[in-house]
Amino acid sequence: MSTLSDLDAAILEFESHAPRGQGRKEEAIRARLKISPVRYHQRLNVLVDVPAAAQAYPTLIARLRRVRDKREDTRRAARNNGEPER
Repeated sequence: MSTLSDLDAAILEFESHAPRGQGRKEEAIRARLKISPVRYHQRLNVLVDVPAAAQAYPTLIARLRRVRDKREDTRRAARNNGEPER
């Protein structure tokens, strides 16, 4: 994907200024983007790996990647009972 769709750009712009409270954010997603919060998060997760998104929103994408990587590390540690992978 070399360019972002209008919806993808709107999602990234929204995420860069999104309200912090979970309920408030979900309401804002529905009101502003006209999609469900589940669909929003699914698309946002895909956009983290889209080069055009990283080019248009480098700071946001870097932050989202750090959050995703930290969550993956936490899940991996929980699966291994806290022991590092070999």
